[in-house]
Amino acid sequence: MPKAEIERRERAKLMRRWLWGALGALLLSAVIVAGAVVLSWFAQQRLAAEQAETTQLISELAALSDVSAALSTESDLDVFRYEAMGSDFAWEPVIGQVQASLPAGVTLTGFDLITGGIPQTDDPTAELGLVGSLTLASPNAIDIGQTVRSVRGLEIVWDADGRLLSTDQQLSGVYTYQLEVAFNQTIYSGDYAEGDE
Repeated sequence: MPKAEIERRERAKLMRRWLWGALGALLLSAVIVAGAVVLSWFAQQRLAAEQAETTQLISELAALSDVSAALSTESDLDVFRYEAMGSDFAWEPVIGQVQASLPAGVTLTGFDLITGGIPQTDDPTAELGLVGSLTLASPNAIDIGQTVRSVRGLEIVWDADGRLLSTDQQLSGVYTYQLEVAFNQTIYSGDYAEGDE
């Protein structure tokens, strides 16, 4: 066979190989593109489903915003109730008991009391309630020691101490005394304590 024919056949054979290679590459590219399109379509479907679920969850959360607001309000009210427990007593019974323990003729003319702490235990006698001073006036000199013991003997009093502040000679014997007093928490009413509900 002539050399030219052999070369022509080899060129034709090489051309067919290149043609099949190009067709195979095109076919492989088409398969890869189709696969990418299919994967993209599945990803879009999944994304759409997730977005729909997110929208549904957001609408459900919005429906529960009233519950969230109610829980927040309840929490605020619990804090308010807890803080209110530090001053949930009536002044009149406290002052009334102190006046009843004073000697005849002695009057309570003033007081400077501040509230103690918020109840921490179940024993109100072990915790501080009110603390401060009471001002007493008397037309006669009194036994301040006996008066202090009398006030200390009250169930509502944690501790007491006293001293003579002044005597007013111009008002013909007005004696002023000051009692430092600390009340326990039995004076608290418990109105703001949590119930058993």
